Amino acid sequence: MDTILSPLYIAVSWIIVQFHSFYSLIFDKDSGAAWGLSIVSLVVLIRICLIPLFVKQIKSTRNMQALQPKMKAIQERYKSDKQRQSEEMMKLYKETGTNPLSSCLPILAQSPFFISLYQVLNHIAQNKVVGVIDQPLLESAQKAHIFGAPLAAKFMDSAEKIQSLGASVVDVRVVTIVMIVLMSASQFYTQRQLMTKNVDLTVKTPFMQQQKMLMYVFPIMFAVFGINFPVGVLVYWLTTNVWTMGQQMFVIRRNPTPGSKAFEERQERLRAAGKIVEAPAEIAAKQAAEEARQNRQQPKRQTKSKRQTGGAPAGGAQNRTRAGSASDDSGSGEGAAKKPSLEKKDAQEGKGKGGASGSRTTKSGQRKGQQRPKHPTKK
Repeated sequence: MDTILSPLYIAVSWIIVQFHSFYSLIFDKDSGAAWGLSIVSLVVLIRICLIPLFVKQIKSTRNMQALQPKMKAIQERYKSDKQRQSEEMMKLYKETGTNPLSSCLPILAQSPFFISLYQVLNHIAQNKVVGVIDQPLLESAQKAHIFGAPLAAKFMDSAEKIQSLGASVVDVRVVTIVMIVLMSASQFYTQRQLMTKNVDLTVKTPFMQQQKMLMYVFPIMFAVFGINFPVGVLVYWLTTNVWTMGQQMFVIRRNPTPGSKAFEERQERLRAAGKIVEAPAEIAAKQAAEEARQNRQQPKRQTKSKRQTGGAPAGGAQNRTRAGSASDDSGSGEGAAKKPSLEKKDAQEGKGKGGASGSRTTKSGQRKGQQRPKHPTKK
């Protein structure tokens, strides 16, 4: 394996040595700051070179979001046939040129550099010259400590080996545990942020299930394998996790996925700043939604009996009727006495007129409505 990856050993060691030469102008050349910052700078350089892959990852994520309605239709159509559902999903990916595994491209691209750095630090721990790191640089790297832990020390190293590197077992294990916890927590937060803020959760897809699985798998993997990583490799991986987290936060805030929670938050910020104005169609849609919501909150339609009584109970209506009739009797004594005689007189007049005009109503085929009686005072 050393023969296959020896070109990468040379490349990684050369980059570290160049950064170490620069930081030696500021810090002691044997200090952990000079060597630790050299590893951090190696990470930054690699991640800058991987920006095109990161852009490709974003585009693939956008394509996956655009395909979600079609994916949901496939799930509904073949929900009883999981094999056919998977075949149709793969066919859709092939037709649209979408790769669900594009989110893993940055990690896969970093793997050779990660392995090379691991081997370089392992050679330093074994007091072996590697790449462009000669014997003087090897001795300087062995003296470098980060918070009391040598760069080449591991959590599982024996006490004799750690003492040979000029450190104590307690210092090494405390530093490695803290770095492993920070590394796993940063990885979990990065993946959780992607799932909760930059994904349309209204549509369930295999892509989302994959991302949810990675959210728990990667931190566990880092915690398990981290105990076998040298301190320098932990510095490398913690730095790349922090870079990924910051880069993702920037992208989610500036260019979120349409339909996600981050997209809605960005739209609200732009509206508050007056940078975007809603289209008339959007305003009309919001007004219609608000009217529909208000209609749903209105009380139920009253029955006919309640409408006739004004929505009050029957007993209350009867009481009001009795009270009204009592007030009429007390307030209009003479008018109430004349009312039966007037009604009788109107009925007799209507009968006489009806007999005289009966033939005209029969001939015309129309019924003449009753005329409204004149007011008693006018008569």
